[in-house]
Amino acid sequence: MNQCVGINLKKDRIILKIAEDAEQSEIMYVLKRKLPKLKKLYKDEKTPITVVGKILKNKEIDEIQKLIQQILDVEVDFDMPKTLGLSSIKRAFEKEIAVSETKFHRGSLRSGQKLETEGSIVIIGDVNSGAEVIASDNIVVLGALRGLAHAGAKGNTQAIIAAGLLDTVQIRISNIVKEIDRDEEPMHKQAYVSVIDGKIEIE
Repeated sequence: MNQCVGINLKKDRIILKIAEDAEQSEIMYVLKRKLPKLKKLYKDEKTPITVVGKILKNKEIDEIQKLIQQILDVEVDFDMPKTLGLSSIKRAFEKEIAVSETKFHRGSLRSGQKLETEGSIVIIGDVNSGAEVIASDNIVVLGALRGLAHAGAKGNTQAIIAAGLLDTVQIRISNIVKEIDRDEEPMHKQAYVSVIDGKIEIE
């Protein structure tokens, strides 16, 4: 359990790294034990603390921040992990995807190209093997999807992926990943991909 929170002393700040699979109750228990020991390292200076690692809900952030400041009375910053280069901090959330902002990209994506967007993206062309498309909401490919598509990249499990032809080895919606064995799974024409009961389903 102690491994669910790691402490790394930097020159100008202290990093608290929370394990991705840690439960909030475990995190709070470990912090209550470790923070008093950490306090002994403090003298007059108020070295700030940055919390990294697991994506936390607002309520969990508030609980952790309150506990740290009760014991140490220092500035606390939360730097949640970024998803595949998306500029915004990743937060688990649900939103109405029907009204998300949609962008259009004309032309195919070649191997090595990466396209990232907030909202939804419609690609008028193909996404070739080795290319990546990342969107915080929906991804629609009018041609063939052979590269990596990551919809709902900031935590939106209601996002969908649609493609004129689905011929890829992996698709992602939110933090849910589906590996596709091309030997077992046929190429899907007019594919519609969504999350049903916590699993990615292809229709």
